[in-house]
Amino acid sequence: MLCLIAYSLFGGVAFLEGITVMSTNADANQPVRTHKDYYQALHQAALTISSSLELEEVLQRTARSITEAMQVKACVLRLLDRHTRQLQLSAFYGLSGGYLAKGPVELAHSPIDSAALRGQPVIIPDVRVDNRFQYQNAARNEGIVSVLCVPLEVHGKAIGVLRVYTGEEQAFHDDDVHFLTVLASLAALAIENASLYDNLKRSYDGVMEVLWGTS
Repeated sequence: MLCLIAYSLFGGVAFLEGITVMSTNADANQPVRTHKDYYQALHQAALTISSSLELEEVLQRTARSITEAMQVKACVLRLLDRHTRQLQLSAFYGLSGGYLAKGPVELAHSPIDSAALRGQPVIIPDVRVDNRFQYQNAARNEGIVSVLCVPLEVHGKAIGVLRVYTGEEQAFHDDDVHFLTVLASLAALAIENASLYDNLKRSYDGVMEVLWGTS
């Protein structure tokens, strides 16, 4: 079912026609991404999500698939803690421990995440000169330049954000935004499925404890 969802979200066979090459920049030295890369990554992510309820493993593998398919430096997924108004790290690929330990990501100090949680994809061409990015110095030291950020949503409700980072300035196109948005939807679905499974398991364990305790 998830494979069919991913397939339909990207237009089915029409998505693969011609294996269109999308360049992120007119510069020939910039990486190129193809519709085939994106479809294969979507297919793999759907298979991963449908084959396991181990949320951490699913999200880590999804982050890696996104990084490789988009040929970017890194990918990170954060979930919103509604009590602290901070975005908690849930999965990442391609970032150093030093960068991840830079400090909390707070909505009050992160306009791009605030916008994403309102359902708006955000593109920052160069975080080094854009003060919407909360940790500019840390990003500069990590070698991060361009950022694309999209919301993680479940039933229309934002629960977190999904970001990709590049190591040099790049232009993100509509296909990039569409691809990342679909992957964010699949990741959010995985989170919801894992949460439902955990709740069901706890309920079952509670019932069994009562039954065995009273028998």
